[in-house]
Amino acid sequence: MDRLPWSKFHWLVVVGLGTVWILDGLEVTIVGAIGSRLTEPSSGLGLTTAQVGLAAAIYVAGACTGSLVFGYLTDRFGRKKLFILTLGLYLLATVLTAFSFTPWMFFLFRFFTGAGIGGEYAAINSAIDELIPARRRGLVDLAINGSYWLGTAFGAVLTVFLLNTAIFPPNIGWRIAFGLGAVLGLVILLVRRNVPESPRWLFIHGRDEEADTLVGKIELDIEDETHERLETVPDDKGITIHQRRSTGFGEIVRTAVTRYPKRFVLGLSLFIGQAFLYNAVFFTYSLVLTKLLHVPDDLAPWALVPIAVGNFLGPLLLGHLFDSVGRRFMITLSYVGSGVLLVGTAIMFDAGLLDAFWLTVCWMVVFFFASAGASSAYLTVSEIFPMETRAMSIAFFYAIGTAIGGIIGPILFGHLIEAGSHAVAIGYYIGAGLMIAAGLVELFLGVNAERKSLEEIAAPLSSETPAQRPNR
Repeated sequence: MDRLPWSKFHWLVVVGLGTVWILDGLEVTIVGAIGSRLTEPSSGLGLTTAQVGLAAAIYVAGACTGSLVFGYLTDRFGRKKLFILTLGLYLLATVLTAFSFTPWMFFLFRFFTGAGIGGEYAAINSAIDELIPARRRGLVDLAINGSYWLGTAFGAVLTVFLLNTAIFPPNIGWRIAFGLGAVLGLVILLVRRNVPESPRWLFIHGRDEEADTLVGKIELDIEDETHERLETVPDDKGITIHQRRSTGFGEIVRTAVTRYPKRFVLGLSLFIGQAFLYNAVFFTYSLVLTKLLHVPDDLAPWALVPIAVGNFLGPLLLGHLFDSVGRRFMITLSYVGSGVLLVGTAIMFDAGLLDAFWLTVCWMVVFFFASAGASSAYLTVSEIFPMETRAMSIAFFYAIGTAIGGIIGPILFGHLIEAGSHAVAIGYYIGAGLMIAAGLVELFLGVNAERKSLEEIAAPLSSETPAQRPNR
């Protein structure tokens, strides 16, 4: 799979699987943009500012729970079954969110929407890395993760239109926003049906004939497309596998903690840093603009468009450097750089030097680098652990990092906004400190995984080839 030239097959993988990030960007943006509207009695919910932060935390809690449950099932039952199931759960839950008439209903359905999205992360990222050639894995992963911000930009523009009370009543527009997210998810589901199971997963789980047939078909299609014969795979590139039906949860934990303790610390650091920064800022950004800088409710969502552009351009423009310059240098640069820039933003915000326009400009610059760093966190934990634990590793680090940074962040910032600008600046300092700390961990513990096969980075647990030495 690593030797294959780029083809229509790889575009199918990117479109069918990678577009889930657009959905997550849409979901997070909708709630962030309509936060102030949901606090109005005329919205049909009448949440308090603190409850808006609570709803965001509940969504993240659902995502953490879903990632763990579906991550384990993904490693056990296959990538394809789960990336169909998790998208189905998202579709159902987001439609039900649109029909929420009480706060408890809204909280409940947001939990299950998050569970579907969290499960997607484990199934999708593991499948993408196992289907994309090693020489382009960094760029593709970062670009796909960066597509989250296409959903963000779309959600921002959408909510500006839907929050206009001259067009839609206050209790209707936000409901339509969730319904349109479900429509987009349905379109993605129709495309995703054509994405195959991971041949690597099939081979390890005793379905080697099916894996061989699948790879043969992919190779034949590419040869027909390019009109060139593919190079043969050298005999010395093979590894011997003891096939297994499943991998126990205990073995998954032991592998991460005892065989790869430094990689365990690395993954945790990267996820906590980016999760706190993003969830704290983006679940409450409209409240900062409307409550502290007095931007009208119907104009606040427009601020997300330039911020989303910066976030999308970061991984897109910097992604190829993660394959050429290398993972360690680029991840450190993106984390530390964004943290330092956020410190500067906090200082100016606390001094009252930033109005809504210049605060948005500062956020745009900060997240140009932070977005590349956040995307590389998913890439890192997907690469540095064995095949049998890949989906669960993604799920675990996402869940733990997001639970610490993503649940605490929105709740904390919800209260900081009520306390005023100085308190919000303190929150920015905390986020910046976590990003800089994570970047320093990458500098000392990072893995040079660029252009290497997944099996070279971490030998499968079922391989007869000696695994990586402990403490690596």
